[in-house]
Amino acid sequence: MSTFLALIVKEQKPNFAFLLIVFVGCSIFLFLIDQIYAVIHMLEVIAINAKINIIYVETILKIIGIAYIAEFASQITKDAGQGAIASKIELAGKILILAMAIPILTVLIETIIQLIPS
Repeated sequence: MSTFLALIVKEQKPNFAFLLIVFVGCSIFLFLIDQIYAVIHMLEVIAINAKINIIYVETILKIIGIAYIAEFASQITKDAGQGAIASKIELAGKILILAMAIPILTVLIETIIQLIPS
């Protein structure tokens, strides 16, 4: 419904249409916060039961959060007609994800090396 409203308003007041789109996007995100919390809590419980170091789970959840936030920001920027900035936001998100994944990749490689017989 908001899409049709934004299309109608866009012809007369493009700024209001953009604000409507941003408001609806943020509202949907805020509506889903409880579901996101439930998923995060479930993953933490599974990690504790599997005796996985909680630091790794937290890092993975942070990586997923960065990916979603970067995607959301990129889409809003594209909606504003700034495709060049949107691609830079995506690049920054990917670099942050890579930087946060280095400790996990290091532990994974060390584990694989320990499993290989000498």
